[in-house]
Amino acid sequence: MALTERWKGSTVASVLASRGTSDAGAPFVLFENDVVTFGQVESRAEALAASLHSLGVEAGDRIAIVLPACPEFLVAVFAAAKLGAVAVPMNPRLTVPDLRYMLRHSEAVAAVTVERYHGTDFLHLFEELIAQLPELQYVVTVGEEDLWYDDRIFQLEDLLSAGEGRDYEAVSLDPESALFAILYTSGTTGKPKGVRLTHANVVGTAAAGVDALGLTAGDRLAGVTGLFHAFGIVHGILGPILTGASLVLHDGFDGAGVLDLMARHSVTVQLSVPALLRVQAYEQEMAPRDLSALRLVVAAGAPIDEALYRRVRSSMGSEIAVAYGLTETGGAVAVALPADGEENVRQTVGRAIPGVDLRIVDPSGAPLPVESVGEIAVRGPGVMEGYHRQPVETAGAMDSEGFLLTGDLGMLDEMGFLHLVGRRKEVIIRSGFSVHPREVEERLLVHPAVQDAVVVGLADDALGEALCACVVPVEGAIVDGDEIVQWCSLTLADYKTPDLVRFLDAFPLTGTGKVRRAELSRMVRAQELSQPDTGA
Repeated sequence: MALTERWKGSTVASVLASRGTSDAGAPFVLFENDVVTFGQVESRAEALAASLHSLGVEAGDRIAIVLPACPEFLVAVFAAAKLGAVAVPMNPRLTVPDLRYMLRHSEAVAAVTVERYHGTDFLHLFEELIAQLPELQYVVTVGEEDLWYDDRIFQLEDLLSAGEGRDYEAVSLDPESALFAILYTSGTTGKPKGVRLTHANVVGTAAAGVDALGLTAGDRLAGVTGLFHAFGIVHGILGPILTGASLVLHDGFDGAGVLDLMARHSVTVQLSVPALLRVQAYEQEMAPRDLSALRLVVAAGAPIDEALYRRVRSSMGSEIAVAYGLTETGGAVAVALPADGEENVRQTVGRAIPGVDLRIVDPSGAPLPVESVGEIAVRGPGVMEGYHRQPVETAGAMDSEGFLLTGDLGMLDEMGFLHLVGRRKEVIIRSGFSVHPREVEERLLVHPAVQDAVVVGLADDALGEALCACVVPVEGAIVDGDEIVQWCSLTLADYKTPDLVRFLDAFPLTGTGKVRRAELSRMVRAQELSQPDTGA
């Protein structure tokens, strides 16, 4: 029986309870030197739920979770699910203004946070925030500090001890309508929006993803370096629960560290993004690890170019799959599998997973025929309930048939494979011609001296927008802008050839490994204004 059928009608809490009972002693999370079983996560989530209930947290309340990738994150998420409360995961690397905005916007009544992380004293920060945000009543911290001085701030371990063995009022939830989480979008081009996902959204998408990838109880997954986004929660946490697989956790965007853990724990499947895979391929070439257990690398967040595909296949030795999805779809909606052939894995983001409908529409929303480029629209079990407190934004993102308008440009071929062209808002208009950055980026990435590349548009009096190729060169490479421009001109039309090239050490990234194009564009514009024009 397919997992989508087996777990249909389940809530997140019931999924964990089932696995925590049937496979209580099986390893769920491998973190640093600890192994945490399904049964342990279940019992700790029950204890935390009981303590939070005694504080007055109830169904429908929002619980912010500001933690790095660690077992306590899972305990907090499942405790919220057991209460019928809504989990609001947040990236612990957020700026203070963004963190304050999300806490206020979500109207969180409680927050579970790390005490200190990457130089930020979250305990001190939340002492200030709890006074500024009337809705925020309680803060639960993960750490070692003695918190005797405030009766609204608790240590997680104290609440786990206090709640152990205590009963609390059970809630009855309809998975189709009960809200599980509010996930904030990465905000690569604007203010993040809160995506409302139900229990049915996330369980259904997780089950469909597991079925599509063929994951089993014997698999060990790694590469999920953040749990605050849909990919991490749905495919990283719920996927292993549905199958009985294990999750190897690692905090941070560290290619070498992830490779070391993969070798140490004989990881079989890596969930990743192209930006991390570029780093890993380089690290593995410089210092090979034993990755003989690795059978599949799943790249999400962006298509994988030919050069990266070959480097990963050569250095890591595994098959590659490519997945496409959004926060608004609760995770993956399409996947290109090794069985689909190398060309489709390299050139497409796959076919719709079972239960998902994909279509390409024109600016008016009318469906376009096969082989036409337009906006990608998605309908399926994972499509969000809507944007939190933003009905106008929600109405603009959904059509009358229940299709989500993704803002991505793509094309469906005759075999049903989805070709991703780029973001609608990223199209650059140069001299009246539309240029899709991805096409130029694919050419740049084939150059042997280019490690990574992003193309942005810069305002220009003569051209309207000029094409700026932002390049991270391979370590030790000697290359200049003229060579890059000439390389592009060999295969690209003149209006698609970069007008200028700028070299950087790294790109600004979101927590999910996507390039912050708006920030990168601002960086380049500032650089242009601060120095004389030297051309390419």
